[in-house]
Amino acid sequence: MRLVIARCSVDYAGRLSAHLPLATRLLLVKADGSVLVHSDALSYKPLNWMSPPCTLAIEEVDSERAAAGVTELWRVTHAKTADMLVVSIHEILHDSQHELGVDPGLQKDGVEADLQRLLAEQIELLGQGWQLVRREYMTAIGPVDILAKDAAGASVAVEIKRRGGIDGVEQLTRYLELMNRDPLLAPVAGVFAAQDITPQARTLAEDRGIRCLLLDYDAMRGLETGHTKLF
Repeated sequence: MRLVIARCSVDYAGRLSAHLPLATRLLLVKADGSVLVHSDALSYKPLNWMSPPCTLAIEEVDSERAAAGVTELWRVTHAKTADMLVVSIHEILHDSQHELGVDPGLQKDGVEADLQRLLAEQIELLGQGWQLVRREYMTAIGPVDILAKDAAGASVAVEIKRRGGIDGVEQLTRYLELMNRDPLLAPVAGVFAAQDITPQARTLAEDRGIRCLLLDYDAMRGLETGHTKLF
């Protein structure tokens, strides 16, 4: 990655046009070819950028631009759309390159896979006498996170989310509609499990006869900070 802090102006031309007047900014040139223009504000969001596939060319400065104080001209052209990002640099205050290597990606604590594994291992959180049938029970439209049997031996489909919203309830509803067509499974009840469930999702789930389970991730790992509640 190349990091350049420079006094520059920036023009974008293509499907839309935009202009950033002369100011001091951070220019990021990444290994994938993307170029991003940042200010000392707006958190992570760049002021303007060009996504790959694109090419960066450093061109000679013509007399008119040179007279205006431009010392270096960057022209970033998108390979598919021909959109252009033109950076007119007046002064470079910092210029460095760094080899970051291959990024392993974001690893989150408490992701849905971890919650699924823990709930399968602690199936009694769903109710006394419950049994795990299997994780990732496949249906025609995708896998249900957990298929279980309640104390009476009835089938229950469990959908797990980190944050439970309406989309998750809709997803579980579709699974239940399919699974209830299978005479070997029907009737199949539903449980919507998440670390947090929005009021709208809870209302929709209850209206459809789906129970809601709040998961306390720390407690499931043996850290006594809360209680898992089924209601």
